[in-house]
Amino acid sequence: MVRAPKPFEVHESGALLHGTRADLQVGDLLVPGHRSNYDPDRVMNHVYVTQTLDAATWGAEFAAGDGPGRIYIVEPEGQVEDDPNVTDKKLPGNPTRSYRTREPVRIVGEITDWSGHPPEQVQAMRDGLADLKRKGLDIIYD
Repeated sequence: MVRAPKPFEVHESGALLHGTRADLQVGDLLVPGHRSNYDPDRVMNHVYVTQTLDAATWGAEFAAGDGPGRIYIVEPEGQVEDDPNVTDKKLPGNPTRSYRTREPVRIVGEITDWSGHPPEQVQAMRDGLADLKRKGLDIIYD
């Protein structure tokens, strides 16, 4: 059964997830130091993870690259903290269950039975991000 993303709903596995376009294998590590999916001129200091399929889906849809979106089940090898980009600035209390870490994150599986957001919702998000950039408000706290 293909799962549509629902905002704020923790994935049934309870696991941490990471959305991307990178073609990775179980055992591979995600590490900080790669370019941001939202600002190609920025190198990120953290790896971002979530417990919601919705947030992981956004990550997969907005990830840089030409390949298909992928959602991986991951295990951080160190401490994680709330992602201040959504928790402190936009959604107090961390309802998206979004986190970040400076430590490697290991791929332990992949979720393949998911569907993306409707095209009009993706376009609305792209338009909103472009508007923030035009206003100089596209700040990433990394």
